[in-house]
Amino acid sequence: MRILVTGGAGFIGSHLCERLLNEGNEVICLDNFFTGRKANISHLFDHGGFEMIRHDVTQPILLEVDQIYNLACPASPVHYQYNPVKTVKTNVLGMINMLGMAKRVRARILQASTSEVYGDPVEHPQTESYNGNVNPIGLRSCYDEGKRVAETLMMDYHRQSGVDTRIVRIFNTYGERMLENDGRVVSNFIVQALRGKPLTIYGDGSQTRSFCYVSDLVEGFIRLMNAEGDDVHMPVNIGNPGEFTMNELAAEVGTATGRPVDIEYLPLPQDDPKQRKPNIDRAKALLGWEPTVPLRDGLLKTVQYFERTLTF
Repeated sequence: MRILVTGGAGFIGSHLCERLLNEGNEVICLDNFFTGRKANISHLFDHGGFEMIRHDVTQPILLEVDQIYNLACPASPVHYQYNPVKTVKTNVLGMINMLGMAKRVRARILQASTSEVYGDPVEHPQTESYNGNVNPIGLRSCYDEGKRVAETLMMDYHRQSGVDTRIVRIFNTYGERMLENDGRVVSNFIVQALRGKPLTIYGDGSQTRSFCYVSDLVEGFIRLMNAEGDDVHMPVNIGNPGEFTMNELAAEVGTATGRPVDIEYLPLPQDDPKQRKPNIDRAKALLGWEPTVPLRDGLLKTVQYFERTLTF
């Protein structure tokens, strides 16, 4: 097939492009390089089925494709809060542009949504039927509410125009090609540990997250995109239900790096969720999907990547 991946030069997008090419597809990677990097996809440039377009999804574009994976949006608070208005535009105008294209060329489209649509959840673990506890005027709302509106657009284009849509709600993902400065906890901890600095924990470290290795996430994407049935248009949680406190993650990073770790505790940011864990029963039933890479194994691979690429 001919497949468009927006945000294809990013951390997750580059892994998805690689996997789709390996399966024999033609892949168009579209990216404005705000957080994406050419280094993530440079090894694909000589592949005959790969094409790169520098473009911002907030501007219309028309391409003839069979499938669209819409991943374009900065995903860490450091980057999405840098220009919150642009983050909202990417989520809303970008979604409208991609859905308009899908409608015109009759492409199937998958939206990379997020567990952030659940906000600071009062339901634990979070199921797809939970409507969330989100602050619409907070520092994170440009991303949280932007992704919620994107899901709204997906469902409305499906109901009104028959667009063939899929929605994945991504929980914390980690792996090779994360940005060293992206502010996400796994990369923060690994970079700090490798540089011999204290690990920064916000709050008392009792808040929890669930960590999914990037290859498991990509597998979930592809399974949902190619699934058939009446129920495939509703959101699906893709994440690892293994739950770790920040203090436990810090200890695991110490083991993976082979370094002793000191911890510096700082105040908790506004609207930072206290718990985050997916219920993946729907993914298991609909897709036969569940994660296969344990945190310890995934952290070792991620540490090895940063050891190769980090400038100390």
